[in-house]
Amino acid sequence: MSMSELERIAIVEEPARTPRGPGEARSGEKYVTPQGFTAIRDGIKARGGEPGARPVSLSKPPWLRVRVPTGAGFSAVRAAVHEHRLATVCEEAKCPNIGECWNAGTATLMLMGAVCTRACRFCSVDTGNPRGWLDPDEPVNAARTVELMRLRYVVLTSVDRDDLPDGGAGHYAACVRAIKERNPATAVEALTPDFQGVLADVETVVDAGIEVFAQNLETVRRLTHPVRDPRAGYEQTLRVLEHAKRHAPKVLTKTSLMLGLGETDDEIATTLDDVRAARVDILTLGQYLRPTLHHLPVERYVTPAEFDRYREWALERGFLECVSGPLVRSSYRAEQALDRNNAGLDNSALSAAR
Repeated sequence: MSMSELERIAIVEEPARTPRGPGEARSGEKYVTPQGFTAIRDGIKARGGEPGARPVSLSKPPWLRVRVPTGAGFSAVRAAVHEHRLATVCEEAKCPNIGECWNAGTATLMLMGAVCTRACRFCSVDTGNPRGWLDPDEPVNAARTVELMRLRYVVLTSVDRDDLPDGGAGHYAACVRAIKERNPATAVEALTPDFQGVLADVETVVDAGIEVFAQNLETVRRLTHPVRDPRAGYEQTLRVLEHAKRHAPKVLTKTSLMLGLGETDDEIATTLDDVRAARVDILTLGQYLRPTLHHLPVERYVTPAEFDRYREWALERGFLECVSGPLVRSSYRAEQALDRNNAGLDNSALSAAR
């Protein structure tokens, strides 16, 4: 492989987790946030020598490759992000699809801070109890960020905030309204917490003016625990999605599954049936990648051909769209899902490269 090709292609790896500055906590260690509450770096406590833990990761397959992001759209968005010190999930999570999304005028912003009250074993967001802390300027700042980035489509996601009486629904809705007021042409997708299943809080967000409401099921019923925090639930997420659609039929609903955690084909098929029964419009399927050694191991790498097959299963069940592929994330090319072109994924080419 030539140097120019090496510069353009990167293998997706489990990122190294090191302290973010002198004296800062390592992955799995406790630290005190600038707001004064305690959190755990990367969400899961270090458990040295955990029984049954796989000592080494599976070898990564060749299709988990991404090109180094380039393009005029990407460069313009990156310049705005860095000049104005804007925070995006795209950069914070080192998303492999950042180039494609930013070139398409799409980005994901995370609301309500960087510390989650839950500790799902697939997720590397820091965990703690923010004790009611919220940034009162966030709605205005979020709207300004969307304007500066010139986004045509923005995905708003957030940590779970079980410490707040409404799970943060009111604050979330305020951010949506502020974005719409300042950027009326921008479409908004809300990838929300489950609000502990309180349907009135779901309605608060749905009524704020969004185009798409999303809540991720994450995995099949059998694996929901231990994959997700005990406060989350398979049925709870389905109820939230079903209620959002019933409450506002014109708002599209969406959910996402990670594959490679040990699920079977039969379980995937049953899950697709359950999701469609909840009247969900759009489904995304992607490969689970282990964020740190404290998190759940990858049980298998799903092939591009299998992702194609699962997409066909979903379309046969009546989903408006199923975006399916190894590097797909819940927000991947979200603005293209309605084009019914698998977001431009060329899985057949990837299969041939194996």
